[in-house]
Amino acid sequence: MTGPDVIRTADSPRSRAFGRFASPLLLVAVMWIIQAADAVLPGSFTGFGLRSWDPAGLGGIVVGPLLHADWAHLIGNTVPLLVLGCLVAVEGARRFWAVTAFAAVIGGLGTWVVNTPGALTVGASGLVFGYFGYTIMRVFAPGRISHRVLYAVIAIIVIGLYGGSMLAGVVGVREGVSWQAHLFGAIGGALAALIGRRPVARARAGGVLDA
Repeated sequence: MTGPDVIRTADSPRSRAFGRFASPLLLVAVMWIIQAADAVLPGSFTGFGLRSWDPAGLGGIVVGPLLHADWAHLIGNTVPLLVLGCLVAVEGARRFWAVTAFAAVIGGLGTWVVNTPGALTVGASGLVFGYFGYTIMRVFAPGRISHRVLYAVIAIIVIGLYGGSMLAGVVGVREGVSWQAHLFGAIGGALAALIGRRPVARARAGGVLDA
């Protein structure tokens, strides 16, 4: 007696798109939930952010990007994070989380070292700059010519939309804004583009090659 046949159907374009964009949407949702909890619970979560030159504050590398000083801070980061994050997530959830990790770790470590000792840094702007750096730098990473042309077009549009504000976020910031997080977050995203796009070594005869 044979078992029932399993019928496999291809995912629809809508389900594939949702699967790709679910990661940045989930990240933003977590930030909003944390901000809502911070607003109603006693005390403040911002104390768990990245505190420069304090070994105990290194946990802020992970937690700091999820925390915001107030609702205006969160709202200001939400739109560019979704736009740029979705541009990264088009390449898949794994790539999105890898770029996020690069931006958070390199941005956090750079901020921890360069910022004023004891300074507390919170907010997702380092991730935003990381996605921006990735989107621009992936134009120069190895890959198919057709893909690089498409990336170049996207990069030009992104620079037109956010280039001015990104530059101002590094060289013209007002007091109380961490240009260090912006700069090193962008460096982290750029490195993710270069490292993540290294040419795949050709396998031995009879082996399997990644397309």
